[in-house]
Amino acid sequence: MISPLPFLLIPIVAAALPNVDFDRMGNVALVGAFAGLDLFQNNSVAFDAASSTLFSRDADGALTRIASTNTGGRILAGCALSDSFYFAGLFTSINGVPAVNVASYTPSSNAVAALGSNGPNGQVDTVFCDTKDNKVWVGGAFSSPASAVAVWDLNSRTWQQPPFGGLAGAQAKVVSITTNSSDDSLFFAGSFVTRFGSSRVLNGTNNPNIPASSGATPFSSSLVPIPLSASQIQGSPSSSTSGFTDISNILCPSEPEGPGNSWFAADGSEAVITVRTFAFMSVSGLRLGNTFQSDHGTTSFSVTTIPDNGIQNLQFVDPITGENRTCSNPCPLSTDSSVLYQDFLFPNPLAITGVQIKLSGFTGSSAGLHMLQLLSSGAFASSVDDNNGISCFAPNPSNTTRTGSWAAKVANTGIAGTVQTVLVSSVPVGTSASSGPTFTWVPYVSAAGNYDIYLLVPGCTNFQDCAERTSVKVVVFPGEDLPPNVMTISQQNTDDASVLIYSGPILPSSPDFVTTITMSLADDPTGNGQGGQFEIVADRVQLTLRSANIDGTSSGNTTSTTVGGQRGFGFLEWPRSLSISADGTSSLPNSSITAHDALGFEVLNGIGGLAGLTPAPTSISAVAHHSSGTIFFAGNFTLTAGSASGASNILAFRNGALSVLPDGGLNGAVTSLVLDGDLLFVGGSFRDTRSGTTGGRLRGLALYDVSKNTWNALAAGVNGDVSGLGLFGGRLQVVGSFTQIESLQSGLGINAGGLATWDINSARWVNSGGFTAGRMTLVANGTSSGQYVAGNVGASRKFGASGMIMLQNGEDGVPKVSPIATDLGQSTAGSAASVAVSNRRRFHARTTPWSHVVGRLFTRQSSLVPLPASPESPAPAVLAGSFWKNGDKEVTVVGGNFTFVQSGSESLSQGVAIYDPESGSLTGLTGTQLNGTVRAILIDGDKLYVGGQFTMSGSNVNALAVYDLANNQWDINGLQPLQGASGSTAVVRSITKSSSSSANIIVAGSFAQAGSLRCPGICALDINSKQWNNLGSGVQGEVASIVYAGDSQDILFAGGSLALSDNTPGNVLQYAFNTSSWTVVGSASGLPGPVTAIEVNDRNASSVFAAGQADGAPFLSYWDGQNWSALDSTLTGSTTIAQLAMVPLQDTHAGQGVIQPDRMLMVSGSLVDRTFGNVSSALYDGQTIIPYIVASSPTGTAGSVSSLFRSFATFSFEQRRFLAVGVVILISIAIAAGVVFLIALIGILWTLFSRKDDKVKYEAEEEEDDSTHRRPSSLLEHINAATRTTILGSSPYQDYSGEKDDDKARSEQDPFGADASNFARAETPSDAMGGILQEETSRPAHARYSFDGTGEGELPISAGAELEVLDDRDPAWWYARDLKTGREGVVPAAYLY
Repeated sequence: MISPLPFLLIPIVAAALPNVDFDRMGNVALVGAFAGLDLFQNNSVAFDAASSTLFSRDADGALTRIASTNTGGRILAGCALSDSFYFAGLFTSINGVPAVNVASYTPSSNAVAALGSNGPNGQVDTVFCDTKDNKVWVGGAFSSPASAVAVWDLNSRTWQQPPFGGLAGAQAKVVSITTNSSDDSLFFAGSFVTRFGSSRVLNGTNNPNIPASSGATPFSSSLVPIPLSASQIQGSPSSSTSGFTDISNILCPSEPEGPGNSWFAADGSEAVITVRTFAFMSVSGLRLGNTFQSDHGTTSFSVTTIPDNGIQNLQFVDPITGENRTCSNPCPLSTDSSVLYQDFLFPNPLAITGVQIKLSGFTGSSAGLHMLQLLSSGAFASSVDDNNGISCFAPNPSNTTRTGSWAAKVANTGIAGTVQTVLVSSVPVGTSASSGPTFTWVPYVSAAGNYDIYLLVPGCTNFQDCAERTSVKVVVFPGEDLPPNVMTISQQNTDDASVLIYSGPILPSSPDFVTTITMSLADDPTGNGQGGQFEIVADRVQLTLRSANIDGTSSGNTTSTTVGGQRGFGFLEWPRSLSISADGTSSLPNSSITAHDALGFEVLNGIGGLAGLTPAPTSISAVAHHSSGTIFFAGNFTLTAGSASGASNILAFRNGALSVLPDGGLNGAVTSLVLDGDLLFVGGSFRDTRSGTTGGRLRGLALYDVSKNTWNALAAGVNGDVSGLGLFGGRLQVVGSFTQIESLQSGLGINAGGLATWDINSARWVNSGGFTAGRMTLVANGTSSGQYVAGNVGASRKFGASGMIMLQNGEDGVPKVSPIATDLGQSTAGSAASVAVSNRRRFHARTTPWSHVVGRLFTRQSSLVPLPASPESPAPAVLAGSFWKNGDKEVTVVGGNFTFVQSGSESLSQGVAIYDPESGSLTGLTGTQLNGTVRAILIDGDKLYVGGQFTMSGSNVNALAVYDLANNQWDINGLQPLQGASGSTAVVRSITKSSSSSANIIVAGSFAQAGSLRCPGICALDINSKQWNNLGSGVQGEVASIVYAGDSQDILFAGGSLALSDNTPGNVLQYAFNTSSWTVVGSASGLPGPVTAIEVNDRNASSVFAAGQADGAPFLSYWDGQNWSALDSTLTGSTTIAQLAMVPLQDTHAGQGVIQPDRMLMVSGSLVDRTFGNVSSALYDGQTIIPYIVASSPTGTAGSVSSLFRSFATFSFEQRRFLAVGVVILISIAIAAGVVFLIALIGILWTLFSRKDDKVKYEAEEEEDDSTHRRPSSLLEHINAATRTTILGSSPYQDYSGEKDDDKARSEQDPFGADASNFARAETPSDAMGGILQEETSRPAHARYSFDGTGEGELPISAGAELEVLDDRDPAWWYARDLKTGREGVVPAAYLY
């Protein structure tokens, strides 16, 4: 034995990235044109679509690469067992180390290992992990170590053959291995042929009383007629001719035809013969013998079955030519007197309660018959003796024997005039099988042959005894020298069931031998019984003849019959309890046949036998066992015969027979099935049902509701084939060779590169969590909280998100990434992005004036260099966003180039979406949708300002629109549109607001005028009157970015391709609100080209960063208040920088450049680094560009980041530390105690000196009630006040009577006051003490109740608010921070949870 060769994979972990403090900025979102992204990894591996890659998938759907195969390899199947994941397919190596077709991965050691040697030598299509026996079963198309099936034993660590030796025939391939619903058996499915039993000669005696007829076959002659003596027989109208009036004379005539042995219909009339048994029977057809009396005889007839009232198709042998023929209405009956009778058979045995025979054609005066018999399916025996009458030509009837006490029980069948009587026996729970009752059926068998024996088990619902039902043991003795067959059968079925208990050769009944079927209590009965009793039910056994006397020779009534074993296709059940060894490539023993193996028998019969296997690649690819006992199986097949004739690609097997699903199944091959309760999910290459009833909505995916028996669509499916399905976390994972999720709405598509996720509860598509671009072939659950997926991918990212993610502080400095939960889509009618780019380029190239005024304006601008093209933003792309407080909930409003359909709506929403992170839902704006791309968003109160490159149907809106979020409607009345230069489209790239000009919003971009006002590039909109105004004397050119400086945002910086109104060029301009004047920042030569992004460092007008592009190369520059200086960077080539944003750090960096150690500059866009390649966001510490985020487009090419935005308008970069509250309390107590002691000492001394000079007169006075003054509300507040006394030199207990008047002053003077700019626990005295002692950890919390927090040091909170508890050591008061406002203070502990 060769032990597995393990090899460690190189861990793929994030590089040592800067530790950005996202939480300090509030809620943070990152948006752009991407479908997937990841944190930068300096050891990442490129993907090759020619090889197959295995990924782990965590509970949130994020992907991590594990290993890849050799070029041309495929990973097709996998399962988890113990602490390892076993995967297989067709490959020769994993990560360059030899591993043939099967390997294992152990997450704890991050190791992949080949499984021993002598494993499968061909493709493996399925893997099953057997937790009961600690084995791994694999199936596929291979010949070693066994044909189509092999077993890896984890205990011996060796490859073994299966106990049945393998499978062969057809394609000799196994593509599915699963278990039954109770895990007692293994189901094998694929393209193979099962053979049970062997060909042998059976010597037996046939019934000597059956007369020969050329109108019968050896098969039909072997079918035992059903006794009809107790049935209701009517013939109407009947003749009055003596000797020919009694219809019962023809049921079993004992003499040649004539009076007393024949029947005539009334002269000149069609006749109808009705036979009713009032109980269901299995009927294969009927036997008719004509009368040859003068002037009478039947020439044609038809048969209608009862109770379904269907006219049946019949099969018969032409008695003259011997040819097989079919007929329906009418069927011919021979008038040749040499033909004693003819046998007419149904295509398949039918469960009916009677027949109606219409004699429609006759010779002479009327129709007539000499013989009428109903033929059974082979043989039968009922538990009720009255139903076991003697059959025609039989020497004796079927009979029964029993032990114990049995009583009759009658069920309500729901069919008028029909009863169902069975025998039942009550058995005390705990009774052994040997001590319990038994029941034995002894059916009369007319001829030797291959038979299926079914045990009919009535459903417990009709008998109302489900609680008492249990399981039974059934033993079949088929004949001399034939081994008995033993099975355990459950009788707990709710509906009537027909259970196959034996399939193989049966000897005919004779004086020396009879076939017996004995039922007893199971050795290990199931269920708990009721009232301490089990109930065993005995109904009927039904023998169905498969073949008889085909190759037999006879001498007298002795027949030597050669019978072959039973054959099936594509399905095998192997009970775990079987301990026999066999060779399934040739023949399996009859004792191994189970009730479910009839599925394979029926399928082989339905496809037309072995001849039906060619040339089409017929296969059963997937099996699912429902808790009701129904087996659903699917693949690539069409049945042309049998009870399920016409069904395609998916069927059910219930109650021992095939059952057609609605609309005939599906119109394409099925690859996978997954059951979730009563929901059966189906994947494959179909597009609709076989009947086309869903209008083509079942594209690769379908949902069959078992309880409702209906097909349902998953939206409109996907645009390619589905290769696998998985269930995890209440969601359906779909993998395959598709690129897009189809929508019910015309014109909408959602990108999905081979991996998609359907939320079962909400019935909608959701974000899969990770991103792939390629053909996915595997999805399987792991042993812990996660999955594995595999496929041939050209690109993959850990996180999948259509244009937006949320960022928070994570563990070990790695941020927590939360992708948008619902994917955005794109219009399949085409994107406006390309139109936008071409229009903008025409704007720069065209100089023809559209009017005299604008002509002069653009003549001045003709020397300005056009702005570089923005990064491509193919849909779906999110380009801008903002946070909005909607009541107690904060949502995200985003804009860009995308389309979606909100839940519960059928109309498309475009360009703008409101995203709720809690529910993961998207909401569109009501009313007319924008036609174009949104590039800028500002929320001011409840007003949403939207800018970009768009129009709105039915209005004059152009590039800017206003929406009322509170009233859910557009607010565009009176809004004058922006206009571009002649032949160009107006584009808004920035919408901002300065606190120095609160009545206006600043709109900037590429446009010539607003309404009738000329204001190129930048304009102010009065938010009340909606009137446009210039900023100062205005500017010339195009604006790409706007930022503000100064504590009150009184300085505006504009970056772009610009000049002052007097033609002075300057790609960064400065506007002072207090003087309403524009100036150029630096000299015209200070920047090498147009600016695409600008950022002010913490509102410092003397610390400004600008980025752009000049001469085809990117630049990054710094303004120190005096000069521009170029900053070294490794960005090259086609880099386009879309945004610069200063972000705080949780620690510090070592850079000694122009950026402080507690922050970094985030550079975003479409970046190309000369060392690391394509990057979407990078961090700059003043000296070095550090790749941070990489993004990919839906096709796998490089994506881009457009913007990072946050919920806090301002925040502090300063990193503050605080002492543990306990330590603060001790220090404060010491300080306070010292102050109190000093005051007391002064008071004592003062008193002593006063007594020396004056006589003190003590008067009894009531002490003033100090409660009239507002005092600190907690001990901590006293301590904080005392600390303030020490630090600030003021009294710890002020007179609070004037506190309302002094609130503002105190807030401005108090260094401990909280606001969003110093929210990092600035209120604690420990900040002032220097943070020299041990730090405390914090934890999240929520407010249970609202608290006004009016006391000194208290924190006002609202119910439901999110808080961070900074110290909870005091049992009554906790010190906390409001995450929304950044304020800190004490709150009642009982108010939080």
